[in-house]
Amino acid sequence: MFGKRSGGNAALKSANPAPVASEGEVAPASEPISASVSAPAPVPAAPTPQDTQPTPPPRSGEVSDAYYETKATIFNALFETIDVSALAGMQPDAAREEIRTIVDEIIAIRNVRLSVVEQKQLIGEICDDILGYGPLEPLLMRDEIADIMVNGYKNVFIEVNGKMEKTNVRFRDNQQLMNICQRIVSQVGRRVDESSPICDARLLDGSRVNVIAPPLAIDGPTLTIRKFRKDKLTMADLVGFDSISPAGAKVLQIIGACQCNIVISGGTGSGKTTLLNCLTAFIDPDERIITCEDAAELQLQQPHVVRLETRPPNLEGKGKITMSDLVKNCLRMRPERIIVGEVRGPEAFDLLQAMNTGHDGSMGTLHANSPREGLARLESMITMGGFSLPTRTIREMIVGSVDIVVQATRLRDGSRKITHITEVLGMEGDVIVTQDLLVYEMDGEDADGKIIGTHRSTGIARPAFWERARYFNLEKELAEALDAAGED
Repeated sequence: MFGKRSGGNAALKSANPAPVASEGEVAPASEPISASVSAPAPVPAAPTPQDTQPTPPPRSGEVSDAYYETKATIFNALFETIDVSALAGMQPDAAREEIRTIVDEIIAIRNVRLSVVEQKQLIGEICDDILGYGPLEPLLMRDEIADIMVNGYKNVFIEVNGKMEKTNVRFRDNQQLMNICQRIVSQVGRRVDESSPICDARLLDGSRVNVIAPPLAIDGPTLTIRKFRKDKLTMADLVGFDSISPAGAKVLQIIGACQCNIVISGGTGSGKTTLLNCLTAFIDPDERIITCEDAAELQLQQPHVVRLETRPPNLEGKGKITMSDLVKNCLRMRPERIIVGEVRGPEAFDLLQAMNTGHDGSMGTLHANSPREGLARLESMITMGGFSLPTRTIREMIVGSVDIVVQATRLRDGSRKITHITEVLGMEGDVIVTQDLLVYEMDGEDADGKIIGTHRSTGIARPAFWERARYFNLEKELAEALDAAGED
């Protein structure tokens, strides 16, 4: 059969027990699988009917250790039998079918007693180990999961609807978890090991990945995945989730279309990147956009987009490309808009410079709990970057660059809201003056603990960017949206 080694049945019946490849130690599906497979060793002997059969997995709750022993035994026998180089050249569906056929034969020859459901589960997991991301595959397929957090091989948590849940998913051991981590980061040219134990990477769909390995992570490798939905969220979806009112969404649409410089502020997991993606939908398709990110996760729909990504140092400690380097280089690439995935350091200065030198409509996100704190954080990041500028000069630069601060917040019930749309007006003395156009006011909570609130206009009928909206013939729509927000 295609995909098997010659003499495969003899390998299945080998009487010399010895482990072969560790589970999950195969190269990623995007690269030839044979690249990381060494010469196979003998497989464990097939048990006789008198031997104690491995215990199948329980039907509910935690999976037993005996199940993982059974799985490891079958996995090792599969590696001795299958022709990995032939498998690497097959389509994913055909490769899964080939693996399924051979595992069925191994189970029959070794007389492993499994129900139909248990056998299907085991075959699916082995296919995921070889062709995908092992135990993470079922979680990655669930679109309602926002975050996957792996704390060592036994503890896997997920975030659903803003709430943390512990799952029954687990890895065989920390080595399998480390193999999966290395597989993920290698796809984007990164590495994670004892000499480089911290790594940011991304999956093929753009989901953000962070890995921290021993010796820094004491209880085993720690893997965190910020998932991206397969169906990209739009501003209409945010309205449907009650994250923003219809009138507020219209205001944001006009802000994005009339080339206001926008900073999106918020805490971890508040939806900053999602909101940034939604705002970019209102950029004119003819504009040239350049994005700068640590791990490329933005999903812009415009045809003229250049995506840039930072790079860590190599083994010799050379070749590092920082966010500041990318933003500086953007200025030589004839951009019309520059979008920085997350501003967290000296690149704040370069982004403000870009906003203030003809690149209107540039955007970025940062971590802060309110619009005013966001502006203060911009100031502190510039100061920490070693720029010896007077405080007033830095604040004047911020006022001259940033037009709008949009605040995203995750509330205690797990819901995500856009709580402020705030204008940056100017300075009075040494103080930056801002005004809120729209705020979210909490009115209480219902019987289920869900927070009840309303997005309300502050009564500003003619915001500071009115003339900019008028330049783009959007002043009428802006006035209607602000009036509608006042009626909510």
